[in-house]
Amino acid sequence: MASSKRSANLLSTLLLLCLLLLAFGRVAEVEARMCASPSQKFRGACLSDRNCASVCSSEGFPSGDCHGVLRRCMCLKPCPAEN
Repeated sequence: MASSKRSANLLSTLLLLCLLLLAFGRVAEVEARMCASPSQKFRGACLSDRNCASVCSSEGFPSGDCHGVLRRCMCLKPCPAEN
């Protein structure tokens, strides 16, 4: 009887450890906030995110996509870290 109680305690402890690791492991997965800037070279309505990203890449941005009702090409980059 003592052996099964000890096994149950061990299983409970391991389960708790796994839950804690999962909970605190997700803190590191936070994505950087993205800053948007209107493309200087894109002309016309932005209908393709891929085309917008290509133009933004030529402007030195890592990505870009179409935003808003007027479908403007917005270039995206990670915002600077705040100190």
